[in-house]
Amino acid sequence: MHRGKGMKFVGDSRISANRKPNIPKDYSEYPGKTEAFWPNFLLKEWMVGAVFLVGYLCLTIAHPSPLERIADPTDTAYIPLPDWYFLFLYQLLKYTYASGPYNAIGALVIPGLAFGALLLAPFLDRGPERSPAKRPFAVGFMLLAIAGVFYLTWESAAHHDWEASKKQGAIVEGADIDKDSDGYKLMDKNGCISCHGAELTGGAGAPSLIDTGLSPEEISKIAVKGQGAMPAGMFKGSDKELATLAEFVSGLSAK
Repeated sequence: MHRGKGMKFVGDSRISANRKPNIPKDYSEYPGKTEAFWPNFLLKEWMVGAVFLVGYLCLTIAHPSPLERIADPTDTAYIPLPDWYFLFLYQLLKYTYASGPYNAIGALVIPGLAFGALLLAPFLDRGPERSPAKRPFAVGFMLLAIAGVFYLTWESAAHHDWEASKKQGAIVEGADIDKDSDGYKLMDKNGCISCHGAELTGGAGAPSLIDTGLSPEEISKIAVKGQGAMPAGMFKGSDKELATLAEFVSGLSAK
C-alpha cells in the first residue's frame, strides 16, 4: 500500500517544543464583530454584573423586605399569598378544572405541559430564521404564554384582600414580661400560655393579652366564665390567685 493511500490526515498531534505565550488573537480585521473572550468579553460581563449587584444591594438596604409575624401552621384563617413569580400558578389552582378533585391537573399536568413545551422549543423550531415574522409558531406560542402568565398574575393580585392580609400578618409587639412573677407562673400553671403564647401575644385560637384595656375585674370574669373560643372553668385556683393573675394581665403593655 502506498503511503497515504486510502487515508486522510486531518491534523497534527505533535506538540511544539517551544511554548508560546497565551496572547489573544488579533481581531482588528473585524472591528465591532468579534473579540477575545478573555479578557475583553469576560471583563465587560463582570462589570455589568457588578453594577447590577451593587444596585440590588442598595435597594435591599434602602427598602428592607417586609417581614410578617412568625408562621403559625394551626392558623387556618390566614390568607396565604406566594411570591409574585408564582402568582399565576396560585391563581390557576383556584379554578374548578384545576382544584379540588382535579388538583393534580392544575399542579402537575398543566405546568408540566407548559414547561415541557419550553424545554422542547429548540427541537420543535429548528429553522435558521431569526426574524419573528418568519417564525410564526414560535412567536405565537411565546406571546400566548406571556399573555396567560400576565392575566393570571393580574387576576390573583386584583382579587386578593390586601387589607385583611396586612392585618393578619402584622407583627404584634411584645411586652416586658417578668416570667418569674407570680402572675406569669399562675398563667403557666393554668394552661394559659399554651393558647396565648409564651410572650402572651396570642396565636391561632387566642387573642393577644398585651394592651387589652380590660380592668382586673373584667379579666377575672373572663378567666372564670370564659369568652369566645375560651371555655368556662379554665382557671383552677383560689380567689387570691385569680386576683393576682388578673392584676398581672391588666398591667401588660407593649414595649
